[in-house]
Amino acid sequence: MEHMNLKNTLYWRLSFGLLALLLLLGVIYIVITANSARNYFQETTQRLNAQVAGKMLMEVQPFTDTGTVNEEALGKIMHSMMAVNPSLEVYLVSPEGEILSFVVFDKKVKLKQIDLTPVLAFIEDKGEKFVLGDDPRQPGKKTIFSATPVLAGNKLLGYVYMVLASEQYETIAGSLINSYGIQLGATAFALTLVFAFVLGMLLIWMLTSNLRIILNTVRSFEKGNIHERIPEQRVKGEMAVLARTFNTMAETIERNISSLTKIDQLRRELIANVSHDLRSPLTVIQGYIETMQLKHDTMSEDDRRRYLTIISETGRRLNKLVTDLFDLSKLESGQVELHKEPFSIQEMISNATTEYQLLAEKRNIRINVAFEADLPPAFADVAMIQRVIQNLVDNAIKYTPENGSINLQVNRSSAQQLEVNVINSGEGIAEEDCAYIFDRYFKIDKHKKGVQGSGLGLAIVKKIMDIHHVPIRVSSKPGAFTTFSFVLPVAA
Repeated sequence: MEHMNLKNTLYWRLSFGLLALLLLLGVIYIVITANSARNYFQETTQRLNAQVAGKMLMEVQPFTDTGTVNEEALGKIMHSMMAVNPSLEVYLVSPEGEILSFVVFDKKVKLKQIDLTPVLAFIEDKGEKFVLGDDPRQPGKKTIFSATPVLAGNKLLGYVYMVLASEQYETIAGSLINSYGIQLGATAFALTLVFAFVLGMLLIWMLTSNLRIILNTVRSFEKGNIHERIPEQRVKGEMAVLARTFNTMAETIERNISSLTKIDQLRRELIANVSHDLRSPLTVIQGYIETMQLKHDTMSEDDRRRYLTIISETGRRLNKLVTDLFDLSKLESGQVELHKEPFSIQEMISNATTEYQLLAEKRNIRINVAFEADLPPAFADVAMIQRVIQNLVDNAIKYTPENGSINLQVNRSSAQQLEVNVINSGEGIAEEDCAYIFDRYFKIDKHKKGVQGSGLGLAIVKKIMDIHHVPIRVSSKPGAFTTFSFVLPVAA
């Protein structure tokens, strides 16, 4: 129901917006129509009567030879106007524009002088152009007129200024024009409004169809159907860009949700594994301590030393697990800062070899080192790279079978880089596992006999190399060997 209301609200809001726009356009249309009709009437009347002032001058002479008003001629004009066209108003104007006399039906003349500029323009164009002049009976209002100069030889006696639409005529004509104009405009507007509104609603319905498709999909996605997508083949125009953007966003969200689900599952597995790894040594330590307490008086000195040795080794393993977890947590949270300095990578590897030599000899594993001659010092964080070497050697010893071998090699891969390789013989790593070997949630063959550890050593190695912006690579030949390699910059 909410979906339908939203859809209908958008549709009807657009429809009423269109109606308001059409009404505004209709009012503007009626006003323009009325003004155009009035202008058409005025220009037509002026064009038809442009020469009426000149023709009147051919019949009567409104000025005497001395330039005074000919009252007898005005009387003839008055009788002619009353008989032919009482709407005309005749004014005799001096060369300066002063109204000298007039023939008007009700004598209500308010101006004493008119502007001659439109009069001169009218005479110059011979009435071919539409010009409005002053209305002596209505100051400030312009009206149509006819005009002609009155000459005595070359002497200008004045002008005959004839208003073609009297005040009463203007009132009647204006009301009729407005009435017919409004009727015509209203009729045309009503028909246009209905047609345009219906057509507009159909167009809005068609244009919002794409939006309805998108809205339906978004609503479905919102309800939890993360596989829902907008059918791009049904969405056209600018909405197609929105559809593609939404689909891309939905796919990203789906991938992220899938990734988060997988990570959450792996996190739970890690917690279970780490909990098991923590519980096992604690159980061993607790068991041996309880045994020593129970057999304190009867236990031989050899058994006591053996139990203490087991407790000590188990405690060291437990301490290493906790340390690995703490270190990995610091590396992942970005709390570790680099302190780079020049150092001898050969010396570091030699020390690591000495450190693990005893453990290797217990399993009959040979550790071999090979350094290229005249190697320059490396440039990195000494403590972190030492941890990398230790973890790689420790990992190699864990997965190297008895009578196997571990080779540590350092050579110059380029003028600016040293390459370090840690190679151990053994079963190797399956190709499909190589991509996950550095994942903190991944541990190969964790139930393998003789293999102990937290499973976090390689994850720590990867984080340290990431902080140095150096990739670490792994390659393996199943049943033969495994190689871990990385490069370090040469000290300047």
